[in-house]
Amino acid sequence: MSENSDLNSRYSLMDGANGIVDDTVKDVDVQRRIATDSSQNLSARLEAFEDIIDSQVGDTLMVRTRNIEREVGLRQLYLKFEGGNPTGTQKDRIAFAQAMDALRRGFDTVAVATCGNYGVAAAMACSLAGLHCLVFLPGHYHTKRVDEMVRLGTEIIRIPGDYEAAVTAARQYAHDHECYDANPGGDNTVLQIQAYGAMAYEIYDELRDAPAVVAAPVSNGTTLVGLYRGFLSLYRRGKTSHMPRIVAGSSFGKNPIVHSFISGHSSCMDLRPERIRETAVNEPLINWHSIDGDLALTAIRETNGWAANASDKAMRQYSRLLREKEGLQVLPASTAGLIAFIERHRTDPLPGDRYVIILTGRKA
Repeated sequence: MSENSDLNSRYSLMDGANGIVDDTVKDVDVQRRIATDSSQNLSARLEAFEDIIDSQVGDTLMVRTRNIEREVGLRQLYLKFEGGNPTGTQKDRIAFAQAMDALRRGFDTVAVATCGNYGVAAAMACSLAGLHCLVFLPGHYHTKRVDEMVRLGTEIIRIPGDYEAAVTAARQYAHDHECYDANPGGDNTVLQIQAYGAMAYEIYDELRDAPAVVAAPVSNGTTLVGLYRGFLSLYRRGKTSHMPRIVAGSSFGKNPIVHSFISGHSSCMDLRPERIRETAVNEPLINWHSIDGDLALTAIRETNGWAANASDKAMRQYSRLLREKEGLQVLPASTAGLIAFIERHRTDPLPGDRYVIILTGRKA
């Protein structure tokens, strides 16, 4: 087996992130029984589900990465590891928030499109809230995470075409059948952004101010927008002394947000779908259309941040570096923000300050 084949085998992203789904379900069994019991009054079910969220989702690990600091010549570089969420990614934040909202508003079914990780997050949240989950999956995607979804009671609907086609189908189904629409870019975008904004509050709790920079991988842009809005709220309330610069990293030439920033476009311009090619590494990052792209571009530009591309080779290298130097098992795609940050520092050295990198997925 060649070196490249070996790397692709070890770091295959088509299997998605890895979480601790079964252990989490066992840990919250008492609350789950109440939350899923339709004979209970709604307030009791909501209280039980809120207990699950409070104990299991968010408040993820943030550590100072002294070994990588030495590698790149910076002090006070922090990693916020979203892989600590139950299904192994930051997607749990919006999935559980929307399941809570669906339960509160009287829905019994949630519809969502996914390429894998978000589907597992939605499946788990719905199973713990007593909601039926419909996951719309692009027909050509094959991931072990589908087995997790099915095990959690999810109904899988395969859609011809790409992720954007699956989103359109899921939205239409939700509209036609009066289901809860948990897709990005829909009526619940504000709730999704608020859920991701909690990361900003957690970073503030650790540092007691905003860092100089927050860097993250970007796909649809919702995570980036949530971070920006969270810090904007803190700043407007006088909690922080400044806004952090927002930095985005994504797969080389395959993300509209990064491409539009580099090209100087005033708004987020779609890429040509036929030119998008997924690999075992870049799949969580690529899009020809970024649903919250305009909002993400605003976040980057309003904070004097930047966006940059990351190659598959670099993402594999940095994933290995994090494992060897810091003991974190991180999806290669999760390192795109770190790469955008470090490559900028190498060409235009950043001053001594505090910097935070968001790592969005765990690899077993």
